[in-house]
Amino acid sequence: MKQINTLFAVAFASAALFSSCSSDDDDNDLPKGDYDYGTLVLNEGAFTKNNASISFINAADELTNDIYSTKNGETLGDVAQSMAFEDDKAYIAINNSNVVKVVDRYTMMDITTISEGIYTPRYIVFEDDKGYVSNWGDPNDSTDDFIAVINSSTNTVEITISVAEGPEALVEEDGKLYVAHKGGYGFGNTISVINLANNTVETTITVADIPDTMEEEDGYLYVLSSGKYDWFTGEETPGAITKINMSDNSVAEVLDFEVGVHPSHLKIEDDIVYYTLGTEVYTKGLNAALPTTALIDVASQGAFGIYGFEVEDNIIYIGDAKDYASAGAVYTYNTSGTYLNSFTTGISPNGFYFND
Repeated sequence: MKQINTLFAVAFASAALFSSCSSDDDDNDLPKGDYDYGTLVLNEGAFTKNNASISFINAADELTNDIYSTKNGETLGDVAQSMAFEDDKAYIAINNSNVVKVVDRYTMMDITTISEGIYTPRYIVFEDDKGYVSNWGDPNDSTDDFIAVINSSTNTVEITISVAEGPEALVEEDGKLYVAHKGGYGFGNTISVINLANNTVETTITVADIPDTMEEEDGYLYVLSSGKYDWFTGEETPGAITKINMSDNSVAEVLDFEVGVHPSHLKIEDDIVYYTLGTEVYTKGLNAALPTTALIDVASQGAFGIYGFEVEDNIIYIGDAKDYASAGAVYTYNTSGTYLNSFTTGISPNGFYFND
């Protein structure tokens, strides 16, 4: 009888263990919230109008607008500049509200708002539970720009790091933070390299005027600079893609665009470089010359320009700000250039972030 009971106990324990493992596996497949398995579209809103918003495109290509306001009963803020993820949290830089808003990235429920130590925030990256936020400070003051370092456990700014005017895009790699100085209200042409072990700027790399976006690939930093517009700056300079060897911060290659050509929105996916010119999307291999023919022209969709841009899982996402005051649009294409879909979003869709 004792042996039978022992065998029964072993069988019961095995069944319970199997059931527990199966339950855990099932739980891992369950959505973490209403906005899991899809694309978050950050809509900048109109300056001073306090109408920034977030839209969601689910896996079935169904769009839901104003998801933050729906969940929290309040507006997101004044000019949503960018978003970054840290575990289950989304950190949103609300530029003209001078805050970083922290929400659950899957439910959109508000967690907290970081305001102390934040002043005109632009972009955010995370590394080792630290968030690094580029801040312009007072845009009319060229000397008060900084990087705020956020402790993601306490959601407070621990320290700030003074940098040159107009810090924008950020890339973290191997304990170094690369900061593109687009220039704020001025016009920059440098990349600062911050050693995160001591939070000091250890070197500066000169690139073409107005570095717009950066991507890291295979130990190289690719920096796209738009160049200066004569009508805006009083001086015309060409755009360029600068390839920097991150092992020694030397410039490995510069691809100059023709004078009067001003590219933006550099992305790299599967060793293909994507960038935009006006209403067009261009592609090239990592080591190829600049192309002469566009992959996509969204003028066919009635777009005036490309305001937001991303490439993810063989899909190209394009944000169209239209008149910057009413509903914007998002267009999707596959990476062969075939049109897929369009969506009507909030005002000025400027970024795409992926919950999967």
